[in-house]
Amino acid sequence: MIVTWIILGVVALVVLYAIFAYNGFVKLTQRTKEAWADIDVQLKRRYDLIPNLVEAVKGYAAHERQTLDAVIEARSQATQVHVDPSNITPDQIAAMAGAEQALGGALGKLLAVAEAYPDLKANQNFAQLQTELSDTENKIQAARRFYNGNVRDLVIMLQQFPSNMIGNMFGFKEMEYFEIEEGSEEKEPVSVNF
Repeated sequence: MIVTWIILGVVALVVLYAIFAYNGFVKLTQRTKEAWADIDVQLKRRYDLIPNLVEAVKGYAAHERQTLDAVIEARSQATQVHVDPSNITPDQIAAMAGAEQALGGALGKLLAVAEAYPDLKANQNFAQLQTELSDTENKIQAARRFYNGNVRDLVIMLQQFPSNMIGNMFGFKEMEYFEIEEGSEEKEPVSVNF
């Protein structure tokens, strides 16, 4: 009789642990998807600011057409990359990171061109757009850190014993970090202070 109660107690503990582990995986997966949605919102905000910024520069730097075209093209390519939050894949993350890095480089060149035009730097509309862009870039970095933190927690849970058994049993998968490509950290950051 006592052995039966002990066995039932152990089985109950295992079942409770499995339930808590499963719910933990669900929570982390949903938090990671939500974090990606935050990144997506900020990226769309940046995409919406770029045409206004380009238009503000056009009037002052008409002969810088190549730089303006590069920004427009990089924005266009970045907006074409789609990451499905319900099924984030390494290829989607890599494509998004590459597109965002190209867009960031093009924006850096645009802002460097703007440095050469004192009247443009003094333009109130341009200054406001530049401030909004800087604020958006900071929000993108914060959202990326939050996403990567959730991915880290999910990866740890999927690799730790015994939660890895529950994760594998129910088909939970590791998600990819949203990182900037190797070597980009060595480049000088774009300064958006005028």
